[in-house]
Amino acid sequence: MDPISDPAPDHHPADDLVYRHAPGTRVTYRARQRAVDLTAWLRLALHLPGFLLSLALVGGTAFLLEAWIGMPAWAPVVLWVGSGALLFHRPTEERIARYLLRLHRPLPHEVAVLAPVWREVTARAGVDGGRYQLWIEDSDDLNALAAAGHIVGVTRHALERLPRSELAAVLAHELGHHTSGHAWAGLLGHWYGLPARAAWRALDRLRVRATRSLSPMVALAIVASAGYLAYRTLAATYGLPLLLVALPWLAAAVGRRAELRADAYAAGLGFAPMLAALLRQVLAEEESESPQAPGLIDRLLSSHPDHRTRLHHLQPYLNLKAREAPETPQGGHPLG
Repeated sequence: MDPISDPAPDHHPADDLVYRHAPGTRVTYRARQRAVDLTAWLRLALHLPGFLLSLALVGGTAFLLEAWIGMPAWAPVVLWVGSGALLFHRPTEERIARYLLRLHRPLPHEVAVLAPVWREVTARAGVDGGRYQLWIEDSDDLNALAAAGHIVGVTRHALERLPRSELAAVLAHELGHHTSGHAWAGLLGHWYGLPARAAWRALDRLRVRATRSLSPMVALAIVASAGYLAYRTLAATYGLPLLLVALPWLAAAVGRRAELRADAYAAGLGFAPMLAALLRQVLAEEESESPQAPGLIDRLLSSHPDHRTRLHHLQPYLNLKAREAPETPQGGHPLG
């Protein structure tokens, strides 16, 4: 269905969110609204080998262009390094959201739901919510995302089916990715690693085509030669290239840590009970659909921690909430 012509839903879940900052009340913004936490720095560090390989490829191409057409070799390199700044240019971000992430701007009835919830979340955080762009993904999954420097996306299913308090918890989690530097660090690492990944895919395709056309003996000789060359390289470099094999595992571990930090950010804003309730619901649904838990390898390569781990890390915030006096939201339903 065309999102522009999609009619408003008949109803939304009850508004059970406690609004500590009603419209018209004064909001105090933090002097420093963004930071770069340890997980963001680790994510950048893990992207460093890809960046260096990409830089070597771009530099080699630049020298070839200088030899062929006389273009200064430094020009392509400088342009490529500087191109990362475009990722945080608002028009470029809008194109990323529309054409790469397949998001669309909220419709009026969606704005009516999102705007007050987003204002409450950002007001509690002391962050200027107007700096960010809210987007909608036409999906039946319960999901949300933080991308580039200012993109916050949420699925239509989450918008229309979640209680406002749980929607606020989801948005607070994504805001935590932005304020901690996770979103832009991941995007920069992906962007600067594109040349290296493109070259690797091209070499892999050539390898597949070559092995199909070669006789088994020739293919075996090539494999043996490649193995010997790899052995000599590892011996000369004290095994350092083996670290590249560990990169996917390390990147997944850093991604899981970033998710837990975003959970902690949302919990620090008062959304721990709502986030825990949502995780329990999703966990129950997943276990009913597939009782078998993912294997160890799948868990180690996943960029998101399992729901039980997330609930375990939320427990201190839930215990603290239980010791506080219960709050009653508008509408008289206790949060818990």
